[in-house]
Amino acid sequence: MKNKSSLVRQFIEEVLNAGEIEASGKFFHDDVVEQVPFPGQGPGLSGLKDVLRGLRTAFPDMHWSVDEQIESEDKVVSRFNWSGTHRGEFFGVPATGRRVSVWGLVVDRFVGDKIKDTRIIMDALGLMAQMGAFPPPGK
Repeated sequence: MKNKSSLVRQFIEEVLNAGEIEASGKFFHDDVVEQVPFPGQGPGLSGLKDVLRGLRTAFPDMHWSVDEQIESEDKVVSRFNWSGTHRGEFFGVPATGRRVSVWGLVVDRFVGDKIKDTRIIMDALGLMAQMGAFPPPGK
């Protein structure tokens, strides 16, 4: 069995970067729990796939990279960055054509060789500002 951090990186390459959303089931249990779900995210693997489809539609050229990982017995913490061009509506913000760059952290808990629950902390405020959802402070 691969180490868990390698599985997270494989998910990033296959699903997030290559856009193979249906391959998500190789990495997540069907009843995966998103500890901090996106607004409107449904439960389980199907809810996760819906969010990923929405991200790919809004940012079709998105690319994720891992800056750092820490692995324990059943958890992997990944510090990441992703970037992309805002080409479709995202959380009510119409496409702007702007490039965005977003940092974040995700904690994935494994049961066996699949992720059972996950918690993503992402700079959503920075993302919304980069998309022009509101003016930066002082403007």
